[in-house]
Amino acid sequence: MAAGEGRRLQPLTDRFAKPVLPIDGHPVIVTLLRELQAAGIGRVTVVTGHLAGQVETLLAGFDHELRFVRQPQPDGSADAVRRAGLEAPYLVAGADTHFRPGDVAAFLAGCEGADGGLAVRRRPGPGPGRTPVRVEDGLVTRIFDDDLGNPLAGAPLWLFGERVHAELPDLPGPPFENAAAVTRAIEKGARIAGVEIGATRDLTHPADVAIENFGYLRSL
Repeated sequence: MAAGEGRRLQPLTDRFAKPVLPIDGHPVIVTLLRELQAAGIGRVTVVTGHLAGQVETLLAGFDHELRFVRQPQPDGSADAVRRAGLEAPYLVAGADTHFRPGDVAAFLAGCEGADGGLAVRRRPGPGPGRTPVRVEDGLVTRIFDDDLGNPLAGAPLWLFGERVHAELPDLPGPPFENAAAVTRAIEKGARIAGVEIGATRDLTHPADVAIENFGYLRSL
């Protein structure tokens, strides 16, 4: 999913699509694609929207089987997934998040045998835009947990099996959100694996572009 407007990163995202901005000197979406390759994922659909041409130009000629689909307006994560036109099961990832090497593969392994999956993390933990996720015996039981002491927050990494995918056509909205699809599937008895991964990195505010690249710049 590479269609978001990145409003909290304005004014940078008035000129640049968020996924093309760097962490450790590399565009975030390129790092993600390398992680998908390492996890054995060969075909990728990139859903673009805001400044779509920047993302598509950056990835032109990338050594991966890519296709591009555009989201006409920012109607939410589930709308982006639905427009991709995929057949379950499939992995869904935010193109603006930096995952630790190996965590995408570990997440997929942790979802084996389940109807879907949601990655959870302790860093960054619950906060603005990151609600606590309740995981019990390895399964997600509530995406919007009301336990303020819960240290696990959802990460933008999902596995959509048939039972989750089936919820996409009739969600409330706009915006249409992945959390709503997963919640409905859980309410109908789907087993959604809650797989803890390591810390993720993101560019949330303009200063983060400098902070997340200091190490790279010092190494030059």
